[in-house]
Amino acid sequence: MKKLLIILFFISTLTVNAQQQYITEKNIHYYSEAETKKDAYIQSQCTLDIYYPKAVKNFATIVWFHGGGITGGAKEIPQQLMDKGYAVIGVGYRLSPKVKAPAYIEDAAAAVAWAFKNIEKYGGSNKLIFVSGHSAGGYLGTMITFDKSYLNKYNIDANAIAGLIPFSGQCITHFTVRAEKGIEALQPTIDKYAPLYFVRADAPPILLITGDREMELFGRYEENAYLYRMLKLVGHKHTTLYELQGFDHGGMAVPAFPLLLREVAAVSKEISKKL
Repeated sequence: MKKLLIILFFISTLTVNAQQQYITEKNIHYYSEAETKKDAYIQSQCTLDIYYPKAVKNFATIVWFHGGGITGGAKEIPQQLMDKGYAVIGVGYRLSPKVKAPAYIEDAAAAVAWAFKNIEKYGGSNKLIFVSGHSAGGYLGTMITFDKSYLNKYNIDANAIAGLIPFSGQCITHFTVRAEKGIEALQPTIDKYAPLYFVRADAPPILLITGDREMELFGRYEENAYLYRMLKLVGHKHTTLYELQGFDHGGMAVPAFPLLLREVAAVSKEISKKL
């Protein structure tokens, strides 16, 4: 577990050829055509944008889930992840109260499954797919990584995810899921909608990042610290937790991006050695 007051990295480690060109394709439906056509909300909401380097092979991909409490927000490709040599997939998903759990978790799994099945067509490697997102997006990515049943539906082992990097993701049952059940926001709950319920030693590499514990939303740092400790206790070998001191829940994302990029680079290097 690590605390950071100031985040400083050698920018040269993240720099790529300034002449590299990138392509963006928008509003790709990630459910099957049949599933998309039968549900108007899936048709309008369940799309993704992909940003990827042109004429490059075997690049890593970051699947990014936006925040917004599972009640708001829209798909995005963060500027901080652009021009770094990676593909970035920004995912839209259904929102509460129009749908209830597990619909939006299922959307997250469907989008990641799309990445696994399609990224090679764009030149990327399906061995280098990373899952990330801020707040609610971090929760969704963590849920489908820990509870393997969501990706199993697509014959994908969640352990094939190269790395999980949630920004201030909820580790107990998300407060919106609890609200749907009539449970108060400050009533901690760990059930089948909590990543903590599925802690296991064989999960992919995990980098947990939160804001300052005194400035975060509810007990977000402490939830991540508990997940970190439980992963260590069950024998997970690649878990790191950063607390970004001086940054609140919304503000922590910007200083977290360099940590994400450093993790993607390091894990990609290790995986590439084995290929």
